[in-house]
Amino acid sequence: MSLRVPSRKSQRSPWERRLALTRHRAGRLDPAVQGLLWTLVAGICFVLLNTLSRYLTTQIDPMQSQFLRYFCGLLVMLPLVWRSGLAAYRPRHIGGQFVRGLVHTAALGLWFVALPHISLADMTAIGFTTPIFIMLGAWLFLREPMHWERWLAALVGFGGVLVVVGPGLSASGGIYSLVMLASAPVFAASFLITKALTRHEKAGVIVLWQSIAVTLLSLPLALLHWQAPTAAQWAGYMVCGLLGSGAHYCLTRSYGVVDISATLSLKFLDLVWASIMGWLVFSEQPSQSTLIGGLVISASTLWIARRESRRNA
Repeated sequence: MSLRVPSRKSQRSPWERRLALTRHRAGRLDPAVQGLLWTLVAGICFVLLNTLSRYLTTQIDPMQSQFLRYFCGLLVMLPLVWRSGLAAYRPRHIGGQFVRGLVHTAALGLWFVALPHISLADMTAIGFTTPIFIMLGAWLFLREPMHWERWLAALVGFGGVLVVVGPGLSASGGIYSLVMLASAPVFAASFLITKALTRHEKAGVIVLWQSIAVTLLSLPLALLHWQAPTAAQWAGYMVCGLLGSGAHYCLTRSYGVVDISATLSLKFLDLVWASIMGWLVFSEQPSQSTLIGGLVISASTLWIARRESRRNA
């Protein structure tokens, strides 16, 4: 009598089977829809990350805060590296990884300096200038096609951003608003390098080496004003590391399945999440202009998502 050896599939837990089924169904979605969903999840993670980072940066020097955020992001990824082995995370172009890390570190330095002095809604709205630079860069350097719908959705969404920011930008943020604005083209360059890297590297490899590069490059500036973090602050930065690594992974996955400019309009929804978190955590009441601009942004997002799905169909 022969014994029947249970298959690997039958040994899966109910949670593993549900996860596998979800991945299978998601893999059958239209690539444009997959890209938009990855971008949506990334946006939510980024807003939660920004909220917690802003709270922590009011207590710790911005450069040390930047270092701790990426150092903890590296720590939360180590179990994945241990499980898969170092060979699975060896980059094909290590020079490109550190170039991207250098550019991203410069953008983060500007961003963290301005972060404690600007409301979440204004900060997110100013960050929406980044898609304009990304679209131009993707068109000029990556030779991605720019359909008229993408230009229109981005311009309408950016118009919604101006509705939000226009009434109080100069009064509420002052010089820090300009510092935040200066980070936008630098972030755009970093994201364009990421898109180029996705042609040769996996998303996990890019996220891991971003954490390594930014951690190493941020350490010298962090040591200038170092203070010992409390246990609660360490816990907060570990959550930041988890959120940041997850957000960059989702964003990198979106770049791998669809043109970078096809997902940019969805980023404007981040303003809605930022307004909600600013109200809940910092008691920053959303203004009428924020609500109107959010509706304009949402409308452009839904419209471009529908157009992209029809084009791929």
